[in-house]
Amino acid sequence: MAAPRNLAVETGKLLIDEEAAEDSPTTKKPRFDGKYPLTGWEFTVALSVFLVFCTGLFCIYLTMPAAEYGKLKLPRSISDLRLLKEDLGTYASIYPTKFILGYCSTYIFMQTFMIPGTIFMSLLAGALFGVKGIFLVVFNATAGASSCFFLSKLIGRPLVLWMWPDKLKFFQAEIAKRGDKLLNYMLFLRITPSLPNLFINLASPIVDIPFRVFFLATVVGIIPASYITVRAGLALGDLKSLKDLYDFKTLSVLFLIGSISILPTLLKRKRIYE
Repeated sequence: MAAPRNLAVETGKLLIDEEAAEDSPTTKKPRFDGKYPLTGWEFTVALSVFLVFCTGLFCIYLTMPAAEYGKLKLPRSISDLRLLKEDLGTYASIYPTKFILGYCSTYIFMQTFMIPGTIFMSLLAGALFGVKGIFLVVFNATAGASSCFFLSKLIGRPLVLWMWPDKLKFFQAEIAKRGDKLLNYMLFLRITPSLPNLFINLASPIVDIPFRVFFLATVVGIIPASYITVRAGLALGDLKSLKDLYDFKTLSVLFLIGSISILPTLLKRKRIYE
């Protein structure tokens, strides 16, 4: 059993939100071959959308009650997250509505523009709100992924072709095979760490996955992993690193749930070949 266990541990690293993995200096980056893929017009559109989001986020923070902003920063480690929880605990209890507004806008902004750290935001939801934080995480992750989907539909094709040409070709071939069982396949991808969420968000509109399928697969498929992360946030004091989030047992459960989602496709193929 040593080999399957080691494989599960390695696979678990993929499930720890690719944005967080990018923070590590040892993480392999995509190879960028050739010139920068965006045209001047596409870059202008991307920058304009980014500035609109930044302006909206800034306006939201202007309406929030005063706080010790010097202590507020995006966490990059478990220790940062523990300090942030202490600083925000009282604030969140006094101004729950405004805090949630700021939290949601920050999370969606990070998810839309692929800014590393949303895994820590999910842990923070569990640490501050308990199990109820899963609703916040699922809402924000779905909204951010949807926003990223439409942004990629606008300007993402050259970037994805530039960064992941082989992976995109594989994804497109798999999507072409699915037909009316596309939702089941997308659920499988969301539940399991088969492909990084960042890649799924960017590549889905490029391979012509309908938004309704993308949305349903996202809002349902991220629930298991979100529940695990929020529960880990409840026991933040016992969490030593992000690698502790997904052990062999947890990964086995996720793959079991994911396998159930593609069971109709497997049964249909079996009937065809009988």
